[in-house]
Formats: sequence, structure tokens, C-alpha cells
Amino acid sequence: QVQVAESGGGSVQSGGSLRLSCALSRLTYNNYCMGWYRQAPGKEREEVARITVDDRTLYADPVKGRFTVSQDNAKSALYLQMNSLKPEDTAMYYCAVHPKNACPPTAVLFHWSGQGTQVTVSS
Repeated sequence: QVQVAESGGGSVQSGGSLRLSCALSRLTYNNYCMGWYRQAPGKEREEVARITVDDRTLYADPVKGRFTVSQDNAKSALYLQMNSLKPEDTAMYYCAVHPKNACPPTAVLFHWSGQGTQVTVSS
């Protein structure tokens, strides 16, 4: 059972930055698709960013140019650098992973995710 643990959330003012981290353990495959999604109160989950099977990085339109997803060389950690935060970025953020041989087209559908880390942006 893959374990996923997010950290780094917090409260910031509009325009501020946060860096989310995701620690992965008990990985049993060589490669995984990895990504982030978020869920705001009363809203559906939405993908934020992901790393594809061919190691491309994809971003949701609302965060393009402001967020950057990256992973460590061992691919046992994932990060989300969030700059120029806006109040509409307020949500619970989840890290998610999926075996690379069958990655869904959105991180929302990835098999394993953590408990999430809360991000709150005030105006």
C-alpha cells in the first residue's frame, strides 16, 4: 500500500507563496504518475498539476504561470511551488500517484492520495 503524506499548507495573504511537499513511501513499482488536485468547500475536486507518463508537466488553466510541480530525483517526493496566490486558490490540496502503466488523464482519478493539506489565501 503506497503511502502519501502532504505538508506545507498554511494561511497566506493574496500574492504570497507556499511550497507544498508530498512524501511517498512503500512504492512498489518503478514509475508512477504524480500530481496534485484540490477541493474547495462546496466544490468538486479539480486537478491542479501533474507529471505525465513521459515526464511532461501539465497545469490547470487557473494556475498556469503561478504554480510549478516538481519531483525529486528518486521520485519519492513531489512538490508544488505556489506563487502569486489568490483567494480562489483556497482549498484542501491533495497529492496523488498512480502506476505509470495506466495513468488516468487527471490526477483526480489517481489511485493513491493523502489526507491533504489546507491552503487558505486571504485578500
